[in-house]
Amino acid sequence: MKILGIAGYSGSGKTTLIEKLIPLLVAEGLRVSLVKHAHHAFEVDYPGKDSWRHRQAGCSEVLVSSSQRWALMGELRGEPEPTLAQLLERFSPCDLVIVEGWKFDPIPRIEVHRAGDDTGRPLLFPRDPNVIAVATDEPLDTRLPQFALDDAPGIAGFILASLARRDDRARPAAAAD
Repeated sequence: MKILGIAGYSGSGKTTLIEKLIPLLVAEGLRVSLVKHAHHAFEVDYPGKDSWRHRQAGCSEVLVSSSQRWALMGELRGEPEPTLAQLLERFSPCDLVIVEGWKFDPIPRIEVHRAGDDTGRPLLFPRDPNVIAVATDEPLDTRLPQFALDDAPGIAGFILASLARRDDRARPAAAAD
């Protein structure tokens, strides 16, 4: 299972880019999963539903399943937030897990940057050796590969090539005859 982060600050276009990349990667035969970090409380069900009632009653985990999909919800109940590595252990086998968020975990990532980010937040790539490319709407002073924010086909091609290079490095050298 390969891991690739898509990182950037809120409003940079991460979700839109990921939404365009996934069908391109799936069309190439990859089985793709995603983990997204939320910086706030969120609900996947709502008050009154059986699963919500069971969580409120004290369940640590509730799995809901149907003929169309399944979802596993976990309640931390004061425990620390799981690490990215702990969450990745829960995934079924796949070819690629896209990680949205966790911009400081040591995983290869594509930085998403939008011009006009006047919040004073610094670019990640100058200080982050895990950034392997940048998707942006302005030219940046870097030797890293740069892609236009709307160049999903180009970025998907880069991702596929990057995954192939990682596979090549993981294979043992052929034995000499």
